[in-house]
Amino acid sequence: MGIAERLDDDAKSALRAGEKMRLSTIRRARAALKNAEIDAKEALTDRDALGILRGMVKRHQESIDQFTKGGRQDLVDKEVEEMGVLQEYLPPELDDATIEAGVREVIAEQGVTDVKGLGKIMKPAIDRFDGQVDGGRIREIAQRLLAG
Repeated sequence: MGIAERLDDDAKSALRAGEKMRLSTIRRARAALKNAEIDAKEALTDRDALGILRGMVKRHQESIDQFTKGGRQDLVDKEVEEMGVLQEYLPPELDDATIEAGVREVIAEQGVTDVKGLGKIMKPAIDRFDGQVDGGRIREIAQRLLAG
């Protein structure tokens, strides 16, 4: 079962159970996927859907940071709860040691020796982890490895 189908099934379950916050979060996620499908003029792959959900989680995290700075604990709690619902659809993130090993292999395969070649390794590294790792984490690890 794909991510879109899981979202649909979970929306029905949340509706039956009267879980308003969960239902609204799932509906927003489903709408984001549908909008991306319309923009792409074709069905989304699960990998594309994961990218969209990851972006939504990232925006929730940014909101949490801002609300924390502003002292709005009520909004922080709401964002954390919604982010938790979205994270249920994402695969568990890999640990830094696993990411580092994969990035080292890509660096060796591409023959990159310094930070100037970072662009050459990003796409192969992202493809290697197939949506399990945020591109920002890959970039940070790659920069650290190439700088040192």
